[in-house]
Amino acid sequence: MDNKKLKNEIEKLKNELNVTIVVHFYQKDEVFDIADFSGDSLQLAQIAAKDKNPYLIFCGVSFMGESVKILDPNKRVFMPKVACCAMAEMIDINYFDKNIQILSDLGINKQDFIPITYINSSAKIKARVGELGGYVCTSSNAKNIIEFALKQNKKILFVPDRCLGQNVAQTMKLKSAIMGESSNDEIKQADVICYNGFCSVHQLFSLEDINFFRKKYPDILIASHPECKPEVCENSDFVGSTSQLINYIQSLPIEQKVAVGTEFNMVNRLREKNTYILSSTKPECPTMNETTLQDVYDTLQSIKNKSFKNEIFVDKDIVKWAKTALDKMMELSKK
Repeated sequence: MDNKKLKNEIEKLKNELNVTIVVHFYQKDEVFDIADFSGDSLQLAQIAAKDKNPYLIFCGVSFMGESVKILDPNKRVFMPKVACCAMAEMIDINYFDKNIQILSDLGINKQDFIPITYINSSAKIKARVGELGGYVCTSSNAKNIIEFALKQNKKILFVPDRCLGQNVAQTMKLKSAIMGESSNDEIKQADVICYNGFCSVHQLFSLEDINFFRKKYPDILIASHPECKPEVCENSDFVGSTSQLINYIQSLPIEQKVAVGTEFNMVNRLREKNTYILSSTKPECPTMNETTLQDVYDTLQSIKNKSFKNEIFVDKDIVKWAKTALDKMMELSKK
């Protein structure tokens, strides 16, 4: 079937089966166009958990589908592709515990720090953080979560994204260190100790890219995601989460040139002109772009014939502790 016919069939099946389709901003256009709701990972998890339809199809990466199951364990969630997030895959329970042991060997015990995990992490990591009294955060509220946690006179262990941890620390004029890279003394003195993970897409942007655009267009604005390297964020005119970047860029006069440091598909949909990608390489998330219209159609067919392809399940004990960490974030976000 061609894309036009697939879209029509998807619409029919969706209505017949009472299915809601949610799509992350980074998905390719053909998938983005069929969304009932689109947004960043947290927005979609919140929308999906409140949705009244019995079935939900989540077009994104695996931790996003898990987040819906954490917020609403009774929701039946399906993913056309159970694609991984490379950053989330950089840390598992073994690596997490090894880092805690390294800190203990340095004299930094569990009672000396509060763990905070970026929402771009597995349910198991969220649960371990919840067990240790920690929090989940997003790129938009990481500063507020860290600020609150520091009031308890403890260090922060921030996982898995070193760049987000470093960028927030830099904004707050705090000392940061990276596990596996910083010296023992730097780790001991740090306010924010970062796990050594990163987003491969946002690593593509560099200071050289910024200098190139500023030289070519002296009046250009640079807008970056906080998953970018610290030197990129430090030299940007605006740094914000996916939703914050969208609001910022769409608020600019169309005559204002802006170069954006985040995923290609989202940037490409923002404005028709004077919007540039802050890289000579196409910064397209490979796993986000695995999902196709055919995959969505096949998932709907599996719901219809009750074979239930790629349904997401999360263990009850994992849900309990992961939800504890997520709920703490939600409560702090209300303040």
